[in-house]
Amino acid sequence: MNAANAALAAQLVDAAYVDQAVQARRSTEQKLKELLSQRKIPEAGWDEAAIQLLLRELAHMDSNNFPGNCGVGEREARVYSPLVAARNFHFGHGIGRSGDVAAVQPKAAGSSLMVKLTNYMACDALRLAGWSNVKEAMVLPTATGLTLTLVLLALKAARGAAATHVVWPRIDQKTCLKCIVTAGLIPVVVPQRLDGDELRTDVEAVAATIERLGADSVVCVLSTTSCFAPRAQDSVEELARLASSAGVGHVVNNAYGVQTRKCMGALAGACSAGRVDAVVQSTDKNFMVPVGGAIMAVGKPPKPPKGTRGPAAGGKGPNLLEAVSKLYPGRASNAPLLDLFITLLGMGRGGFSGLLESRTEVMAYLREELGKVAEAEGERVLATKHNDISIAMTLSTFGEAAGTSALGAMLYSRNVSGARVCTGVGRKTVAGIEFEGYGAHADAYAHGPYLTAAAAIGITRLGVEQFVVRLRNTIADFRKQAAAAATEEQ
Repeated sequence: MNAANAALAAQLVDAAYVDQAVQARRSTEQKLKELLSQRKIPEAGWDEAAIQLLLRELAHMDSNNFPGNCGVGEREARVYSPLVAARNFHFGHGIGRSGDVAAVQPKAAGSSLMVKLTNYMACDALRLAGWSNVKEAMVLPTATGLTLTLVLLALKAARGAAATHVVWPRIDQKTCLKCIVTAGLIPVVVPQRLDGDELRTDVEAVAATIERLGADSVVCVLSTTSCFAPRAQDSVEELARLASSAGVGHVVNNAYGVQTRKCMGALAGACSAGRVDAVVQSTDKNFMVPVGGAIMAVGKPPKPPKGTRGPAAGGKGPNLLEAVSKLYPGRASNAPLLDLFITLLGMGRGGFSGLLESRTEVMAYLREELGKVAEAEGERVLATKHNDISIAMTLSTFGEAAGTSALGAMLYSRNVSGARVCTGVGRKTVAGIEFEGYGAHADAYAHGPYLTAAAAIGITRLGVEQFVVRLRNTIADFRKQAAAAATEEQ
């Protein structure tokens, strides 16, 4: 309410009450001023009323919400259902234009402003999580796998027609492989090396693979940070150096790595050490929003060696943020961006940092409690110090490896989601490639079968306690059933 309207309202209602309401409105306007000027996640999270007020104001900047608007185009953001309109806060234009998904829309100033602010806050979130030298970020309305496909397509175009291969340190997760094949590229699988219990990046084998293929035929190395134990995060710093010296691209799949400082610190080190063309992370896995979006980000390039004016030969890649935004066909949904925009405003920097700290603490608690279960069952928790999210417990006393999968099914029937039982046996074909021991990240993992559990953002100590109780009870039932089956066979 402007000053003139406030004065008129004061003729109808006590002026002191009107002034109090005006001051409250000014407080919200000050929050918006700080958001627009600082372009960061607010220190303290906004309350729901303030967020809704901002969304209404932004929506009213879009032409479809103008009073008396006369739209005669083929796309005027007309929404038939009031329920759908309310669900989307009356944003109907989506994001981008036909030639550039990052472009500002003439009909949708409010939507475009929301997109710009979301991108700034996403970049700030990555920096707050530990990637200190992140340069720029763009939120896309495609989940991690499809976003990686777009990145690979853009990088392939920059690398030239001869570049057809992606060197891929093995990780047994289907999306990681399918994003390469969907981009029309040829994945070249590089096995992991066993280091104690952990499966770690065989950097020498990656280097040998690039040399064998020839650098000109390699689009990039596609490395992975967050993953299921016993696989460790890839040695992204060493791979960045290798990519720079070999003159090939380097894309990092950081799907749910934002929530661990080990992954984010490694990204900062990789950007400082060598070449990182792009990093992709999920919005739902890291920020507690519905599935559907991903953040593509780039880091600041490494400082040039002393006595030179630019990066080492082969160390600089194309501007992939710009390339991907222009590659995206047509406009796009703003739903994943709207979800993230609302969430980051509501969390604030303090709320997001608190969730990250809490997750780290609960991770330690989960490891401790799972260790107690393992000791009671004659098993052990695998030593995977380079994996800060996922934990694995051996199942060596649970009978035939193939039969241990029943334990996972029993847990799921008891409302335990996310726990995985990996047998480490059998063959599986994914995207036309046949793998031995699929799920264990290796042909014949030495310490299988095993059970994994993860401590992801939002997990609580109570959640861990519930899981441990159900795990103990399920194990007891599993062993009883196994004993009864053995008796019947006799």
